[in-house]
Amino acid sequence: MPRVALVTGGNRGIGQGITRRLLADGFAVSILATREEPADVLAELRELGEVRYVRGDVADQGDHERYVQDAVGAWGRLDVLVNNAGVGPTVRADLLDADAESFDRVLGINLRGPYFLTQAFARAVIALRGPLDAPPESPVATIVNVSSISATTVSTNRGEYCVSKAGVAMATQLWAARLAPEGIVVYEVRPGVISTDMTAGARPKYDALFAAGLAPMPRWGRAADVGGAVGMLVAGATPYSTGEIFHVDGGMHIARL
Repeated sequence: MPRVALVTGGNRGIGQGITRRLLADGFAVSILATREEPADVLAELRELGEVRYVRGDVADQGDHERYVQDAVGAWGRLDVLVNNAGVGPTVRADLLDADAESFDRVLGINLRGPYFLTQAFARAVIALRGPLDAPPESPVATIVNVSSISATTVSTNRGEYCVSKAGVAMATQLWAARLAPEGIVVYEVRPGVISTDMTAGARPKYDALFAAGLAPMPRWGRAADVGGAVGMLVAGATPYSTGEIFHVDGGMHIARL
């Protein structure tokens, strides 16, 4: 029986890069996404391994249990949750002009949804695992939260996105502390500027910023770069670490003079 990973938004962009890496590493992957099932994408992914697709919204708490139990029903186990699905504001607006509707939408998807999906996943893992006689030396399960360099880097024309990712960073610490005694480790992967359909419209801006020295590695990141980080963290090679942040940003987070 393969190890089982849940990847929200795993059908496109960074999420698809993560799905591909996990399939290559032998995981069965269940994807949660809002769009109608993309037959062409799934056919390609299924050539790499076992894939299930659950249509639902990470912002809808009612979809969480359905998503988790679909994987349990199919495979009988849970090993990894990757909270990847996220959105930016529909319209980038200055802090003085931004509206509450956009704030609520972005935080609902980027922060509230993953927070409570983590709760549902952890409860299911604990139920499947049964009582512990002692804390396990190897993780029972791993949770990876995909945040962003925006957790600490200010963009005043998309404040709701920055706030949501800063919240993900704190949620990672909270869940890491709470779940460690349960044998569940929690990590944060913090991408920088990654080439996806979400960032395509800003390519001229970031091309210029990279040329001006935005990051020590002067190139766009790839979805596969993020997938590699997730693959490393869920491999079980760091059983005495939790709550860690792994940057995938070409060194952008390094303070430089």
